[in-house]
Amino acid sequence: MQYHVLHIQTAFDEEWQKDLFDQQLCDLGIDTIDGEDYYIPTELWLQNQAAIEAFLSSSLIPPSGETEGGFTVSAVPDENWNAAWEAEHPMQELPMGVKIIPHCAFGAGHHETTGMMIDELLNHQSSFVHRTFVDVLDNGCGTGVLGIFAKKLGAEKVIAIDIDDKSVANTIENAALNGVEIDARLGNLSAFDFYRSARKHLSTFDLILANIHRNILLEQMPCYARLLRTDGELWISGFYETDCPALLAAAEANGLRHITTHANGDWRMMTFKRTTEH
Repeated sequence: MQYHVLHIQTAFDEEWQKDLFDQQLCDLGIDTIDGEDYYIPTELWLQNQAAIEAFLSSSLIPPSGETEGGFTVSAVPDENWNAAWEAEHPMQELPMGVKIIPHCAFGAGHHETTGMMIDELLNHQSSFVHRTFVDVLDNGCGTGVLGIFAKKLGAEKVIAIDIDDKSVANTIENAALNGVEIDARLGNLSAFDFYRSARKHLSTFDLILANIHRNILLEQMPCYARLLRTDGELWISGFYETDCPALLAAAEANGLRHITTHANGDWRMMTFKRTTEH
């Protein structure tokens, strides 16, 4: 996958302002942030260039050359992107002996949202032992870290989906590194949901994990509900307190009952249960 990088110089009085700025750019297609460098797949840059430039302009960030600061944009050769990322992001060691090598993917395990999801998985070890969580879906798997934890805790089957081929490859690599088997697939959840619906014998899930952006969570909420068994749970993260009301409303509209909300700084995680037949 080819990438463009936006080098953006910003100055915020509060950390939450920077978080909100970053989140809005993620909603426009940015998938990796490294200091002042914002990486976006070239295809999304071509699609969203006008919207991104308009957002930056509204944030009083001009193109570089017009004044001090500002932003610049350049293409990133694929091989250079990989080499730079791998050099700067060595293997991460996490609880339970989980090891993650993050190749060009979000979710090495130390971001607040990923940490909340891992903590919740560890706190529900008994649900895996007693086979409440047998089949697990890791949607937007990135490095595969959440699916790997689910498998090591005792899930019988873990399917991991991502729209980025590098994330799928990274998930397969990390699963092998940790001695677990994960069914990693390239694609989006809507396509998987349609395929599952067309072949009724395919199982649905006891637990769905989705640590992705707010807009994607809202868009895919009906898919989550259809893919969950009755009493199955949905765990979502990757959003802020201000996003919670919209996500709660979308979940409830699709028959998902709110269980808990967790906080880590400005970030939030919520869990839901499917309580109706479908």
